[in-house]
Amino acid sequence: MSYLKCSKFFIFCVTLVIFAGCSSRNYTFSNAAYNPNRAPSHSTVIKNSSSMHKATMRPYQVGGKTYYPTKVSVGDTYSGIASWYGKDFHGRKTSNGEFYNMYAMTAAHKTLPMNTMVKVTNLLNHKSVVVRINDRGPFVKTRIIDLSYEAALRLGYATKGTAPVRLQVIGFSGVINTSNTQVRSVDLNNFYVQIGAFRNQAGAQRYAKEHRNVLGAYRAIVKRSSYQGLPLYRVYLSGFKSEEEARDFIAKGLFRGSFIVGN
Repeated sequence: MSYLKCSKFFIFCVTLVIFAGCSSRNYTFSNAAYNPNRAPSHSTVIKNSSSMHKATMRPYQVGGKTYYPTKVSVGDTYSGIASWYGKDFHGRKTSNGEFYNMYAMTAAHKTLPMNTMVKVTNLLNHKSVVVRINDRGPFVKTRIIDLSYEAALRLGYATKGTAPVRLQVIGFSGVINTSNTQVRSVDLNNFYVQIGAFRNQAGAQRYAKEHRNVLGAYRAIVKRSSYQGLPLYRVYLSGFKSEEEARDFIAKGLFRGSFIVGN
């Protein structure tokens, strides 16, 4: 080995030692390549600090649309279309500060917390993989998750590009839940916005029907309560993923006197 190569190797090793010493909350999550003959295995340093989570849980805008990252629970399921991203992004930084590795079992999601562990099942062939969320996307209306090339390959749709999938939250921070108990999970409150209250149930139902689809995202429901000993039928909008999203909706001024109700 030449003197120049030895020097570069020495500098690289020293850099790794310094980085490890400054990042005590980070740890290594190994991801062996699916086909060892095709590509070498890679390791990903997981970013898992409180400051990272705080930063990546803030609302953000892409293409004029605001997205609201929100906490979820083990067992939550979703369905939609999965896509994947590969060599054009390989080595670039992800939304949580890691470097994207197309051969690692990771994925991008618009709102799931970073380091959420998700089981992804291809509904066409029933193959499943487990991926860790470390990036934001995909920002295409019909798509729910962007998998790494490796994950898409294992699910059998890397050549096709997309596939219908089911997502299931199974753990957090690189820890997979193997029992019926939740692992480091924080339950998501159900946030509603009250838009009306009626003594007459039929009136409440009519009002809810008029607002069964608000902004293409929120649905009106009726809940029975009581006030001063008499029945009261409250009309709520549901579909808010966080308190921040509900507050932003109220700020639009679409319903005078509306307010947030947590369940």
